[in-house]
Amino acid sequence: MPVSHFQAPRAAGAVTSAARVSEAGTHWTVADPAALAQRIRLRAVQMIAAQGFGYLGQALSSAEQVAAMFAVARPGTDRIVCSPGHYVIAFYAAAAEVGLIPADALASYGRDGSELEAIGTERSPLFDYVGGSLGQGLSAAAGFALSDRLRGRDARTFALVSDGELEEGQLWEAAMFAAHHGLGALTVLVDANNSQVDGPVDTVTTIEPVAAKWASFGWHAVELDGHDAAAVTAALARPGRHGRPVVLICRTSASHGLDCLPPDADRHFIKLPAELAALAAAELAGRLEERPDA
Repeated sequence: MPVSHFQAPRAAGAVTSAARVSEAGTHWTVADPAALAQRIRLRAVQMIAAQGFGYLGQALSSAEQVAAMFAVARPGTDRIVCSPGHYVIAFYAAAAEVGLIPADALASYGRDGSELEAIGTERSPLFDYVGGSLGQGLSAAAGFALSDRLRGRDARTFALVSDGELEEGQLWEAAMFAAHHGLGALTVLVDANNSQVDGPVDTVTTIEPVAAKWASFGWHAVELDGHDAAAVTAALARPGRHGRPVVLICRTSASHGLDCLPPDADRHFIKLPAELAALAAAELAGRLEERPDA
């Protein structure tokens, strides 16, 4: 059974021909978010294997969240925002799986001159907004949600942010703005993997209690296992009520799904030599083969 199906509103080919996910006429379906999450992990391993290093941990921790967004978002209507630019690896892997970009385009990921940059920017294709500097994505997402309401568009906006971004003041300004304006069509997923470039988040800045902080800003906050694809998908499918935006605090691990990774591996920017990359790809491919619907 295929994980997904896609029909593009314009000719396939170069990455630049791909539509924005919210562009009218775009269409895809995701039959099994859990299977898509596994395929995201496998694609991510393959994407960084050629250079032997990259942002694999971000794909490992956010795979279920990204898969859930693709399962719940209405193509051609809803918006998807990726605030932490280095998380684009997971989004590009998912986009290839659903046919938004050619699978062979992933081979250019992170290379000089590629549209598929290792750290996304305003030039990144496909999505309504990809952040560069951390902390900016929620501002864009809130702007989309407000704009859609003012224009009478029946659209939802889904935004992925990282727990390290909760150290940024701009994010909390945007959270306050969204609650004040009653942007119930806005849902944020916080990838709470306790990992950032300087080490574990809780050793850099105390951000807990995360759910209570969002709730105090007027959001409906939900904590859940970010690696439970069914739970994340179900929670994401429920929009905000009574004008309250929703935040899903997804507790995750930046090494989830790969037992072959050494215990001391840097989860933020991992080194993946050829032998380890082969082990990782074989492990993930084996798990997909074990699925009855693979």
